Amino acid sequence: MSFKIAVAGATGNVGREVLSILAERAFPASEVIALASQRSLGQEVSFGEKILKVKAFDHYDFKGTDICIMSTGGDHSKIWAPKIAAAGCVVIDNSSAWRYDMDVPLIVPEVNADAIKGFTKKNIIANPNCSTAQLVVALKPLHDHFGIKRVVVSTYQSVSGAGKEGMDELFDQTRAIFSATDLKTKKFPKRIAFNLIPQIDVFMEDGYTKEEWKMMVETKKILDPKIRLTATCVRVPVFISHSESVNVEFEKPVTAEDARKILRSAPGILVIDKHEPGGYITPHEAAGEDATYISRIREDATVENGLSFWCVSDNLRKGAALNAVQIAEVLINRGLLKSQIAA
Repeated sequence: MSFKIAVAGATGNVGREVLSILAERAFPASEVIALASQRSLGQEVSFGEKILKVKAFDHYDFKGTDICIMSTGGDHSKIWAPKIAAAGCVVIDNSSAWRYDMDVPLIVPEVNADAIKGFTKKNIIANPNCSTAQLVVALKPLHDHFGIKRVVVSTYQSVSGAGKEGMDELFDQTRAIFSATDLKTKKFPKRIAFNLIPQIDVFMEDGYTKEEWKMMVETKKILDPKIRLTATCVRVPVFISHSESVNVEFEKPVTAEDARKILRSAPGILVIDKHEPGGYITPHEAAGEDATYISRIREDATVENGLSFWCVSDNLRKGAALNAVQIAEVLINRGLLKSQIAA
């Protein structure tokens, strides 16, 4: 059985990655439609060995389309996702618009695939925040064995998390520094080249940023509402891949060796953990890869049943595009979606 798939936001970083991953994984698509705003009409994007011409999102009729993977921003999704869903097309949304709606499942397939059944309430499925996705993939197998009480996470998030504008700003600022020309700041609140910015998204009343709040709330919804989590999210001058320093307090005793064995057998995870120079994964090495990489696993003697580790993943893939495609695969593999073409 094959399915008609629309990719909305096809000219953006995540949209292009979705098209690439659909082709890589030989997704059972009878047709793939690339959609974007009117200004991108007629632009060409790659889909495997094929070239697709972009169609205007606003004028596309979603009747007869089985799945729409949306990467068009929260405000746009709030307006359009219900309309697309009403046309009989399942929406897999990459924005934050639907993540906190109790009638919309928030899915990371390696963690809570069973929750996907709830999509029928609104015909919408939410993709989590990129920093949350890799974190819960790492936490899930440990939580199953030892029970997580508390998590302290510091993120080192690449500029691609802020879209093409973020990547362009890092490139332009770096070039300006080396050519001794004027350095301009537009996308980020401070210079990002050769710098770190301890702010992602807007500040909230309690002093946390919206990005940090997302990690707290989403981890509870995806993994376990009893988990206490605090986050500090930092933008770093890296183009692709998010890194996280994670400290976990468990209910049961845990050793580093036990954790390594459990993580090595868990889906979506690769453990690279040698106690030697270079015996760990960096963002550069994770770029373009599907796995969530775990390194630097060690016991934390300052807290009872404590463990620390380093977690790295390509934010455009597992943090967004790959996870969305995996959600679509779960729908199909579990027989939860029937092709409208076959009907």
